Amino acid sequence: MLYIWHIEKIIKNTLQEHNLDINYEFNNNLTAPMSYNVSTNTITFNYLEVNGYIGKIKLKETEENFVKLIVYHEIGYYLTFKKHKHDLRTLMYGEDEEIEELKAEIERNAWDYGRTLVPDHLVESYDKVREMDGMLIKGL
Repeated sequence: MLYIWHIEKIIKNTLQEHNLDINYEFNNNLTAPMSYNVSTNTITFNYLEVNGYIGKIKLKETEENFVKLIVYHEIGYYLTFKKHKHDLRTLMYGEDEEIEELKAEIERNAWDYGRTLVPDHLVESYDKVREMDGMLIKGL
């Protein structure tokens, strides 16, 4: 089981490795393992959700590498918002179909951009996490 300080250290080291100025914090009310907030430029994590996510996705990786894979996906959101100036008003005021399309585009971009930072030895695992994550979301 990974504890808060373990996850913080992994996030900190991963961000430093790529010279990224992104804040990070723990939040035990977060209902996802990690989340990126573009407004505050912050990766938030819930260590219980992270550990639960690791348990749901069976992968032959160390817990540390698994957390790195999650962090790369969150960095992907940062890169997405940095490279594309999405009209976030669509998320607040758009029609249901517009909102879903934009969310799907942001999610695809986050996985794709995050993958560009993944070390070669973890790319295959990153792709498996992406595939398994999609299956979890669809309830399969």
